[in-house]
Amino acid sequence: MSARFEELGWQQTPMGEISLRRRFDPVARADVYEVKLGDEYLMSSLFTVAERELARLGLARTQGADLAVIVGGLGLGYTAQEALRDTRVRNVTVVEYSDAVIDWHNRDLLPTAGLTADSRVSLVCADFFAAAAGAVGFDPDSPGRTYDAILLDIDHSPRHVLHHPHGTFYTRDGLRALSAHLVPQGTFALWSDDAPDDEFLSILESVFTDVEAEQVAFDNPLTRGRSTNTIYLATRS
Repeated sequence: MSARFEELGWQQTPMGEISLRRRFDPVARADVYEVKLGDEYLMSSLFTVAERELARLGLARTQGADLAVIVGGLGLGYTAQEALRDTRVRNVTVVEYSDAVIDWHNRDLLPTAGLTADSRVSLVCADFFAAAAGAVGFDPDSPGRTYDAILLDIDHSPRHVLHHPHGTFYTRDGLRALSAHLVPQGTFALWSDDAPDDEFLSILESVFTDVEAEQVAFDNPLTRGRSTNTIYLATRS
């Protein structure tokens, strides 16, 4: 058994203090890794099913081979790790705002230790939303480069964002700008902590085709019940 609580890292950011801690959970009988932004919980290693399903469901509808994938938000690394399980994936570029989170992975402090050792992975410290809105895109060395899939897990939901300026992304104009960074028939997939949002679905349908919201259920050891997250899926026409 490890120590009951240990802070592994923290850093001040424009959005607040981001921190990583590890604690022993007597209910789960396991070490739990948690990332917080101020007093808000961003993610926990207790709940990784939907993070992994974001990659699995997104790539399941993505056509072709030698896939180039963007992951928005590194977090604990489960989405990127799951994307790498798809043998068609040629490279995964993870766009993470916080250099502290990247440092935690480079030092293998997380349960996904070894992620950065995969030669297909690139960790980029940048603002995903600024890149999505710009013509240059996610690769300054190759302006306008397009990708087969973009998998996003940063905000709690389209309505519950971590930073006020992020809200612009979830509008028709914001999603249109994002779609320009996808190949034709490329996939956009988005994780949300909320139930499916009909208004947001309508916005997605104004930009993309084959839009759906899939609820992902998982065991919750804290409530001893079931919880759900939502994965939005859409295809560039």
